Formats: sequence, structure tokens, C-alpha cells
Amino acid sequence: MKLRQTVRHWAAKRALTTPVVRDVVRERLVDLHTRVFLERADPDHAEERRDHLDALFDATTDAYLAALEAGYTEAGAREITHIQANLDFARHGWTEMMEFPVEEIETHLERYADFFSAHDITAADPLGAFADGELPAAPDTPGRLADPEHPHAEPGYADEAYVERDGEVVVADDAEPADVDLADAPGVDGDARTP
Repeated sequence: MKLRQTVRHWAAKRALTTPVVRDVVRERLVDLHTRVFLERADPDHAEERRDHLDALFDATTDAYLAALEAGYTEAGAREITHIQANLDFARHGWTEMMEFPVEEIETHLERYADFFSAHDITAADPLGAFADGELPAAPDTPGRLADPEHPHAEPGYADEAYVERDGEVVVADDAEPADVDLADAPGVDGDARTP
């Protein structure tokens, strides 16, 4: 999958593992992700998905932290959470929100098979052990799976975690910039920019 990676992502990582600010940053990241994906959703169904997405992204934050603890790179840990979200979108037929095509799901699952297996994550159960009960219900659009449209999907990035930095797409590494400041994390300074 191709992800953006800026100093804000590194600041969010640092903030999520720092007492005092972690809860504020977590809430802000959930809000940001919900907003971004609601903007991609079919306008006729967007608002009815809000509570579901809030709960989904809150749970994937736990997966992100577990992946970091397990030794995955920042981009790898973030990609794991995006795969989980895309599994959920596919399961509900929300293909217009997906970041990679439906036909690449198995490849993404295989790349992180060790992590997904350890946490009971499958295409049918995208949160696995990170689920805290059922997610709030939101109507499915199953007809979209038969002929999926992926206006936000970028195919061809299923073999590695790719990041876009300064307009260049590269395979992700774990080279954290030296100038990471917690103030750059979403929510720390009240900034409303997307991550």
C-alpha cells in the first residue's frame, strides 16, 4: 500500500507512546481518519457510517501500538491498521472508500500473516483481538462488491509498504527524522490538518 509519511506521522507515533498527550492525540487521530474516510464515502451513506468508523479507528489505534511493540516499522504498523480498515470497508461493500483494490486483499493479508494470525485478524474479522464488542451498525452496500469502484485505490503497491515523501514514492524504512517534535502531532497544538 502507498501511504504518505511526514514528520506529523512520526510525531503522532511518539505522542501515542507518551503519557499525558496520548489520549488527546488518539482522539484527534480517530476524528481525522473518520473525517477523511467520510469524505470518500458515498454521500448518501456517509453520515450513517460515522459511529462505526469512530469505533473502527479507535480499535485500529490499539493494533498500531501492538504492531510497534512487536517491532514493525512506523509505516508497517500504520499499514496494518489501514489494511484492517480496508478489510472492514470491503466486508461492508464500501469499496468507494478503499485504498487498494479488492483483488489485492489476499496479498496484503499474506504480507502481515504473522501479526494478523497472532491477533485473530481475518478478512471476515478485521479487528480480531482488538475488537471491543461489536462495532456500531452501519448499512452495507453489498452490490458494490459485484462491480467495485475504487476511486481512491492505488493498485500495484501490495508487495511492500510504500511511502510518499516529498513527492517521491519509496519502500518504507524506519529512519525517524531527528527533528520530530510532539507539537507536530495532531491534537497537541489544536491543529486541524489531516495526518
